Amino acid sequence: MNNTLLAFLLTFIAGFSTMIGVLVIFIKKKNHDKIVMASLAFAAGVMITVSVTDLVPESLVLLSNNLSKITTIIISFLGLLLGIVISMIIDYYLPDKPPQDTKDKSLFKVGIISMIAIILHNLPEGIATFVATSSDVKLGLSLAIAIAMHNIPEGISISVPIYYSTGSRKRAIFYTLVSALSEPLGALLAFIFLKNFVNDTVLGILFSLIAGIMLQISFCELLPTARRYNNKKYLLLFFVIGVIFMLFKFLF
Repeated sequence: MNNTLLAFLLTFIAGFSTMIGVLVIFIKKKNHDKIVMASLAFAAGVMITVSVTDLVPESLVLLSNNLSKITTIIISFLGLLLGIVISMIIDYYLPDKPPQDTKDKSLFKVGIISMIAIILHNLPEGIATFVATSSDVKLGLSLAIAIAMHNIPEGISISVPIYYSTGSRKRAIFYTLVSALSEPLGALLAFIFLKNFVNDTVLGILFSLIAGIMLQISFCELLPTARRYNNKKYLLLFFVIGVIFMLFKFLF
């Protein structure tokens, strides 16, 4: 198998690991509020950890390959800030949809915003995985495994809010599938258009921007919404579990 085919295969597997998170909505719903709270808090822990331990450091490394230290820090910070602003704008203009209950409207909105953020997150990840695998299979494989690990809880952060706010498993699966497809789409874009134009600086800016989006979602959407659904003590517990889950990769 040549590197190009392997690159597509790895991005497909990494992207569709998001669908594993959908399995949560098939758990018998004895306690709606606890499942929602646990899923949102866990997803927030994952997203914050990915942003702080993966995306921001990777952004700094990539930018530093072509830029001075001061320029690297400034551009990475501006990318982070821009990501936060973009996420706030999306949050402000995104309408609350079908659910009539106020809490369910908020929950539906969290699911949609999470989907948009994860699509924006997965596109450059698909590009990065494709480009990395094309040049270095070992690097591409490591990247794909790391991405697949954190895509599972990201699937939870989309499917659970959508399902519990609409009562429709089909809608939850559909929205999560749209997100999952964005990673192979990133690989396809890289293959057709970007292979010769994507460089370390472009990827570094994208990663810092995505980190900003994910941090804003976690602190301003996922955690506040989770607080409305259950005990703060358990919220903290599942948040910490999400953080620890993502820190396990440093053991390997």
